[in-house]
Formats: sequence, C-alpha cells, structure tokens
Amino acid sequence: MVVASPNPIGSEKLIAVEVPIIDLAARGPKVAELIVKASQEYGFFKVINHGVPEDVIRKMEEESFNFFGKPDSEKKKAGPAQPFGYGCKNIGFNGDMGEVEYLLFNTNPHCISQRSETISNDPTKFSSAVSGYIQAVTDLACEILDLMAEGLWVQNTSVFSSLITHLDSDSVFRLNHYPPPLKDRDTSSSSSFQIHHQGNNIGFGEHSDPQILTILRSNDVGGLQICLGDGVWVPVPPDPTSFCVNVGDLLQAMTNGRFVSVRHRALTNSDKPRMSMAFFGAPPLHALITSPPEVVTPERPSLYRPFTWAEYKEITYSLRLGDSRLNLFKACPDKEAQE
Repeated sequence: MVVASPNPIGSEKLIAVEVPIIDLAARGPKVAELIVKASQEYGFFKVINHGVPEDVIRKMEEESFNFFGKPDSEKKKAGPAQPFGYGCKNIGFNGDMGEVEYLLFNTNPHCISQRSETISNDPTKFSSAVSGYIQAVTDLACEILDLMAEGLWVQNTSVFSSLITHLDSDSVFRLNHYPPPLKDRDTSSSSSFQIHHQGNNIGFGEHSDPQILTILRSNDVGGLQICLGDGVWVPVPPDPTSFCVNVGDLLQAMTNGRFVSVRHRALTNSDKPRMSMAFFGAPPLHALITSPPEVVTPERPSLYRPFTWAEYKEITYSLRLGDSRLNLFKACPDKEAQE
C-alpha cells in the first residue's frame, strides 16, 4: 500500500522549514562540514553551483516531456516496466500504486540505446540525452560522496563514490511524470491516464531510497515532501537552480547511522504537470556494505551487520513501499532500532 501514514493526507503536521542549501562552488573543508551536518540532521539538502550544464538538463527535460505527451498507445510500447521501461500507477511488485507514470532505466549506455528504440521517434537523440544526463549527475554524486567522506574524516575519500563508478554499478535512472488534476486537463486528449483529485493525492508514497545516494531534479512545480519524524512533513519548494540530494539506506548503514536515510513522498497537488528526474547511485550487486573504520568506535559500535547490495535489494523488492528495511540488518536485532 502507498498511504503515507494512518492519517489522511492533509491532516498531518506540515511545517515551514528551510532545507539546507549548499554552494558547491565554495569548496574546501567548510562545504564538507555543511554536507555532513545536513546529512545527519535532515538526510536531505539542495546543492547550487553544481556544475551540471544547463543544456544537458534542458535536453533531458525536453525529451522527457515529449515522451509523456504521447498517447497511451504509444507510451505502452515502452513497457511494461519489468523493472525497466514504462510503467503507469503500479509502482512496484507488491501492490504499491500512485498517481504517476514513469520510465526506469539501467544506466548502462548500451541498454539505454536499446530501450530508446521503443521510446522515441529519434532514439539516437533520446539515448544521447539520457546518457549525457546520467554521466553529469553521476559526476555530481561522486563529488558529493567524496565530500561526505572528507567531512567524516575517512582517510579513503573515494570509499563511497567508488561503489557507483564501478563497472558493475547497479545504479538506475527514473523519470516520474505526475499529470495535473483531471478537471484542468484537456479532455479531448487520447490519454486515458486520469487523476481524480480529492484534495492532495499521493503521486509516490512515503518511502526511503534503498540505494546509496539520490540526485533529484524536478521542473518548477511543487509536490515533494520530506519527513522529519513524528509525523512532521516539510514541503520542499521547487528550485530550477538546484539539485536535491538525499541519503539512501545503504549510506545510512555505511556511515554507521551517522547519516539518516530520509523518508519522502510526492503529492499531486498542482494544476500543472510535475516531472522529476532521479538518479539512484548504487553499488554492484556483489558489493559488501560495511562501515569504514573511522565511523566505528567503542562508543559507537557497528549498528548493522555486513550485507551485500544483492541481499538488501532482494529484501527491498519483497516489501511494500513504506516498510522498514534496515531494521532487518541490525547488528543486534534484539535491541531497539537505532534509526
């Protein structure tokens, strides 16, 4: 199920909190310190002066809107998502649903090229846009992960980033499209993807990302919210100059619980279509997830037992969207969860 909490959407506490905005142009130890602070307190922050070229972003956005603007019959040729390809409303394998349609890609350029044949009338142009965007945000993710390691005083500053640059990296790229309310849409459209709004509908339900790090970009339409705990939700205003960055489950484990894998959701509460482009940095399936020695101390022993990404991924696919996963990998399962 995809409901974010036992309370109806709109009855939960919403507070106005300014999420951290980090200027990557500043460089130096201070930036690493700010990233660590944001990752510990929020598990989420925005970055500006990120170095991703505007034309790379523009091309990806154009190709995405071109695809989602097609009739259903054309879009369905790119599906079903098993797991890659086009999907609509069915988010996962366990009954999770949302008011969303999406494209999911493996980040391998050859796989993208093959998949583009069923997505675009100009597959070369489409695959070039996707591959170019993925390369740019992968570079950004690596820069951020290296700064995280630096801020944690980890001697091997590439300990996190090397996992997503590995030849066998299991990273994925996802385009999510949230159409506007039915009453505001052109009813003459051939698309049958219809949204019946009663207040705020769930576009993508409450969850944390299982991978290492997420780099998210959306168009200038709101809907993203993060949870600070105790049922308090914080809306994240869209910002065309920034990328959103959030800690994933694996990074929480690798930092021995120093960083928090933030729970978040997307609501379809706009009269405009919202589209997000998310890169999920993941290690190879065989990669062993452990904490570097610098973050394990006698005062803070290991919170999680070593496990592989394949093992964790299998658990992730077996559970519903909002179910807790890291608790299953605690080093001392008889103790109270320390997440």
